[in-house]
Amino acid sequence: MQTQQQQQPQPHAVPTDAARCVDGVLRARRSVRAYRPEPLPLATVMDILQAAAAAPSNSNTQPWRVHALAGSPLKALGDDLVAASRRGGFPAPAHFPDPLPDELCAHQADFAERYYRTLGIDREDAPARRAQTERNYHFFGAPVGLIFSIDARLQRHSWLDLGLYIQSVMIAAKARGIDTCPQVSFAPFHAVIAPHLQMAPGDITVCGMSMGHGDAEAQVNRMEMPRWHVQAFVRHAGF
Repeated sequence: MQTQQQQQPQPHAVPTDAARCVDGVLRARRSVRAYRPEPLPLATVMDILQAAAAAPSNSNTQPWRVHALAGSPLKALGDDLVAASRRGGFPAPAHFPDPLPDELCAHQADFAERYYRTLGIDREDAPARRAQTERNYHFFGAPVGLIFSIDARLQRHSWLDLGLYIQSVMIAAKARGIDTCPQVSFAPFHAVIAPHLQMAPGDITVCGMSMGHGDAEAQVNRMEMPRWHVQAFVRHAGF
C-alpha cells in the first residue's frame, strides 16, 4: 500500500501528451525568411485562420481583420511596396522608443549581428542590407502573404487582442507543418497597402505575415535565436 507521501504528485511531473504537443509546437515555431514555391490551398489558409479565431479578446470584440494574398495579387503588392520604399517619403518605422532601454537594446543588437552574419552581409554593406530589407515586401518568397489590420480608433488593449490572434495563427500554422514570419515592416506603408486590399477607410495596417513551407536549405533559416530563461523575467510570491 502506498504511503500518503508516495501518492502526492511530483513537482516535475511528466506533462500530458497534449502538453508535450503544444510545447513542441511553441518551441518549433520560428521566424522563417525563405520559402519553397509550392502554393498553399485556400482551404488550408482558412482552416488556420479559423482555428486561430479561438484567441481571447476583451469583451469578445474580436478586433482582428486579416487580408490573405497569393499569386499575382501578392506579387503586385510586393512590387508596389518595393517601389514605394525606393521612392521614399514614408514615415520611418517607429517600432521602438528612442532611446531603447539598454537591456532591450542589447538584444536588438545581438539579433542584428546574428541575422546579417548568417546571411553573410557585412555591417557596412548598405546595398546588400537594403536588398534583404526589400525581400520583406515580397514576403520572403512565401506563397501566401497576410496583412493584419485593425480599426484605428481602438486602443492598446485591442491591439493586444490582435497580437494574441496573430500568435495563434502562427501556432495553428506550425501545428500543420506550415511556417510563418510576422513582419512589422509593412506598417509604414498603409497608403500603399490599403488600395490593394480594399481595406475599410477606418482601418490601419498593423503588420504582415509570410506563410508557406520553409526552405530548409536556406542559410537564413538556420539562424538560432536565444530565449530568456523563465527566471530572468518572472517574479513570484506566495508559492
